[in-house]
Amino acid sequence: MSDISVRGGGSSIITIEPLTDLAREWIDEHIGPDNGYQPYYPKIVVEPRYLDDILEGMVNDGLEI
Repeated sequence: MSDISVRGGGSSIITIEPLTDLAREWIDEHIGPDNGYQPYYPKIVVEPRYLDDILEGMVNDGLEI
């Protein structure tokens, strides 16, 4: 089972939604509700250019993508 759901793409925005408590805790610790425009927190909104780094950090910390 995946810890997160990733939706969107292209030149628009991407959302990353935590599906487990572990993913929620990771987002709380590494991104937080006050990091940029986060109207749907704990689902986070990111620009595509940041996605690879965020996913790499999640995988390195043991999350299933």
